[in-house]
Amino acid sequence: MFEKKDYSKLTLEELLIEEKKIKKNETLSAGLIGFLIGVMVFGLVKNGFGFLYLAIPIFLIAGIYKNSQIQKQNLKEIQAEISNKNGGTDK
Repeated sequence: MFEKKDYSKLTLEELLIEEKKIKKNETLSAGLIGFLIGVMVFGLVKNGFGFLYLAIPIFLIAGIYKNSQIQKQNLKEIQAEISNKNGGTDK
């Protein structure tokens, strides 16, 4: 699915770009999870329990959450590498 990047080979500018991409993806993931929870609540209130309104959003939320955890780990690695390239003066 995603290939693991070697962040130590990237320049500082490339690391900062990657950091911005991951932060943008985190925001998008949070918004999408919120939307799916809204779909679940709406479906439960409007039509009661059903596969379409419960199971599908739960599977999607689980997938998004798993990807989000991977992205958070990548963000930590990027921030550590940025700190190393800055001489340890940041964070």
